Amino acid sequence: MPPQVSHGGAFQIGPSVLFCNGGGSGSSPEHGGTARRMKFHGKKLLPLLVLVLSCLSILRLLKIAMIASHSSAPECSLECSNFLSNATPEVDSESGGRHEPTPAATAANATLLTPKEFMVLSKLVTRKAPCNLLVFGLQSQYYNLSSINAGGITVFLEDDPLKISEIKADFNGTRIYNVKYQIAAKKAYNLLKHARKNPACSPTINLLNQSSCKLALRNLPEEVYKLKWDVVVVDGPIGDTPEAPGRMPTIYTAGMLARTDGIGKKTTDVVVHDVHRTIEKWFSWEFFCEQNLVSARGKLWVFRIPVHQSNSTSFCSSETVVNGGSI
Repeated sequence: MPPQVSHGGAFQIGPSVLFCNGGGSGSSPEHGGTARRMKFHGKKLLPLLVLVLSCLSILRLLKIAMIASHSSAPECSLECSNFLSNATPEVDSESGGRHEPTPAATAANATLLTPKEFMVLSKLVTRKAPCNLLVFGLQSQYYNLSSINAGGITVFLEDDPLKISEIKADFNGTRIYNVKYQIAAKKAYNLLKHARKNPACSPTINLLNQSSCKLALRNLPEEVYKLKWDVVVVDGPIGDTPEAPGRMPTIYTAGMLARTDGIGKKTTDVVVHDVHRTIEKWFSWEFFCEQNLVSARGKLWVFRIPVHQSNSTSFCSSETVVNGGSI
């Protein structure tokens, strides 16, 4: 756009560049050349300025996109989750370095309870004793539970014969059974879908050992189905790799046993260990229900499950368990 010439002897290029005409109304060749040069440079700088601003905007958008992609990565579904939680490198707090756990150490410490976790469990059994205590899994820490539950019935269900040989049966009413778990942990996702769609998996089923639900454990000792359990602990099978037997059936079966009616029985306390793992967490929410959670410590959850109402076809409701309290 050509410069606007005023009658006062001055002309202005754009809104901010002002040149005074020192020779009155006339204009020297120098002044004319300066105006032409400013006009030329103004037109040349405008596209460059637009280009610079565009590049800055593009760089800013790229930076925002990169930050968003790192901070909001989608959560892995159960089907693709990493079940090798025990294979994660551990941090050596003394040396500050990292080391891989040896296979022996991994197997020995796979499902051990911390002192605080075991304190929660032992206090629960102490408060209930003498009671009917069912434990899926067998750890050295659990030997004390038989003594705590003196006068009651303690039943361990374990699939590792070596662990079974380390404890005496019939000690303080303790029974130990060798059981077999056939379902691999990698099938958890499909089994969860099966349970949600199949009426045979609903809590209305009375004869668990005759159930057609794929999650039901049908070959357990007969007394497991007959007794009314006060406390059920789920800490087995180990379920630490996709190919290893998973805890899907034990969690489902514990949920069914906990809801079995009994004389004077209103609730059953169910304790689940290793809830930092996907299977234990998802299946606990599905069959024990969030509203029944009464205590949490470390990797240990405690649910207080009411006796099943015959007119209910779902495991979870919007109502909180009566007298839930805390442990």
